[in-house]
Amino acid sequence: MPNRLAHETSPYLLQHADNPVDWWPWSAEAFEEARKSGKPVLLSVGYSSCHWCHVMAHESFEDQETADYLNAHFVSVKVDREERPDVDAVYMEAVQAATGQGGWPMTVFLTPDAEPFYFGTYFPPAPRHGSPSFRQVLEGVHSAWTDRRDEVTEVAEKIVRDLAGREIAFGDTRVPGEEDLAGALLGLTRDYDAGHGGFGGAPKFPPSMAIEFLLRHHARTGAEGALQMAADTCERMARGGIYDQLGGGFARYSVDREWVVPHFEKMLYDNALLCRVYAHLWRATGSDLARRVALETADFMVRELRTNEGGFASALDADSDDGTGRHVEGAYYVWTPAQLVQVLGEQDAELAADHFGVTGEGTFEEGASVLQLPQSEGVFDAERIASIRARLLEARGERPAPGRDDKVVAAWNGLAVAALAETGAYFDRPDLIEAALGAADLLVRLHLDEHARLARTSKDGRVGANAGVLEDYADVSEGFLALASVTGEGVWLEFAGFLLDHVLVQFTDEESGTLYDTAADAEKLIRRPQDPTDNATPSGWSAAAGALLSYAAQTGAEPHRAAAERALGVVKALGPRAPRFIGWGLATAEALLDGPREVAVVGPVDDPATKELHRAALLATAPGAVVAVGAPDSDELPLLAERLLVSGEPTAYVCRNFTCDAPTTDVDRLREALGR
Repeated sequence: MPNRLAHETSPYLLQHADNPVDWWPWSAEAFEEARKSGKPVLLSVGYSSCHWCHVMAHESFEDQETADYLNAHFVSVKVDREERPDVDAVYMEAVQAATGQGGWPMTVFLTPDAEPFYFGTYFPPAPRHGSPSFRQVLEGVHSAWTDRRDEVTEVAEKIVRDLAGREIAFGDTRVPGEEDLAGALLGLTRDYDAGHGGFGGAPKFPPSMAIEFLLRHHARTGAEGALQMAADTCERMARGGIYDQLGGGFARYSVDREWVVPHFEKMLYDNALLCRVYAHLWRATGSDLARRVALETADFMVRELRTNEGGFASALDADSDDGTGRHVEGAYYVWTPAQLVQVLGEQDAELAADHFGVTGEGTFEEGASVLQLPQSEGVFDAERIASIRARLLEARGERPAPGRDDKVVAAWNGLAVAALAETGAYFDRPDLIEAALGAADLLVRLHLDEHARLARTSKDGRVGANAGVLEDYADVSEGFLALASVTGEGVWLEFAGFLLDHVLVQFTDEESGTLYDTAADAEKLIRRPQDPTDNATPSGWSAAAGALLSYAAQTGAEPHRAAAERALGVVKALGPRAPRFIGWGLATAEALLDGPREVAVVGPVDDPATKELHRAALLATAPGAVVAVGAPDSDELPLLAERLLVSGEPTAYVCRNFTCDAPTTDVDRLREALGR
């Protein structure tokens, strides 16, 4: 019989709806039940494409004996971290403070007042490697709660007090300057893996936001080392197993430092950020590889993640059926030499094995290999390779596909809108711009209420109950601002303005100007989460700074620019010390130092000269430049106000810091004006 999760919209919660555990969703009712029954709360946090979440669910939550024990002694609460990043953040901070590490599944025991007192991540069904079994943990917690409740409560209260005292020093009110950004570049250079690209060792994550900073820093200063690190990292990732060499798109991370073996889940946010990074790398260098990867990644998102409603699904699982009924990580993607022969025949299989690095011993498990492009040089028959790729992709399509998390997350869709709009504009792919418009339309129709408040998620056209957090407001604004620049439609700028007004009112501390991850009127947790560091996605903090700055450049709105500058104080503090974890903040600081530049293109919208000037503006590498395009009498966008044609011809105006260049009708002069 299904439990209480059967009525939820989260695919992760629905995966647990038939567990014998009597799960509750995160709710006031769950904690009221704990108070009434005198039981502690088991909080289990995960997400649908998390491999070890599935393992623990199968081993423990599907086990009747374990479920019976849980149901007798605990109120069990299941949370999808992607639906409730606020709940995840405050308890993950507690786990990391207590244990020195974190991860998912996250397992936390709470008092009925939601105060944590015991922590962990994955617990096995039997003791192993010094870790107790899940049953031993449950029995130990039950015993402590029953026999030493005062002591447990005291511990929980102390943990909450300690968390409240862990406020980060968020720098000062000054914006980062040349010296701070040069210091951040030096820090990245120290962490750079010159042999394989990227930063640090294994596991290695795609450093999308740091690359965006490097590209902008090069554009502003001419620093060749910054461009080299960005280009080499992008090439290494694109040639590695972390990139799907058949279907396009990137896996979550590489388990090794060489980018060979990925953790195979594919997340919307990674692919949106990387699609945009490769498009921007092409814009800076003209690299054919960057162009191919940007387009293949965009096509992957549209083909495999777009939902029936026009939004984009959150993720594809790492695991899938290997053909024998077993769910195995990577089964959909890996190949043995024998499988190549089966699909391609002996001769083409030999070429494919050489081209894609498939070996007899394998690069993954059980003799299978992850496809790569190990040879960066050498001559090969492009038509023959294209035929091999097509046949392998078709054969792979016959395998059981990984599961898809169909939840539409507002923030990640905002990132996808920005990436698809720009990629479509750069490469003359109107279908990609249409896909961006479809997702933006869904966000407005379904996620935005009459007060311009955002809902975090939806699924199958049904909006979720959870309020948007700062990253939702910021990333959706970012997507809308990109659409305004690409399409010239002022409505997207207006919607961004509605959302950013909420950022100013609901998410900003009036006195300090620091930003919170949850709104002032959001559900009160044991503390109000506030994290300025970029992790898998830009933090809400740095994403908001970027969107506020772009909006101010488009509109001249002084409160928004002032808020962006105040928010960037944290980059002054963290940039030189931890540049890998504040890449989007650094990229935004580059835009601030460059102006950012404001480009208005006026002319009849169908005039080829207008289009050429608009394209030149969009392809400018000037950090964070904003673009407006429209007819000379248009009131669609504020930057177009009082801009006249010169000699009756389409004309471009470039301004920054309250100073404008002479208007030009010459596309080469526009390009020159938007260079360094």
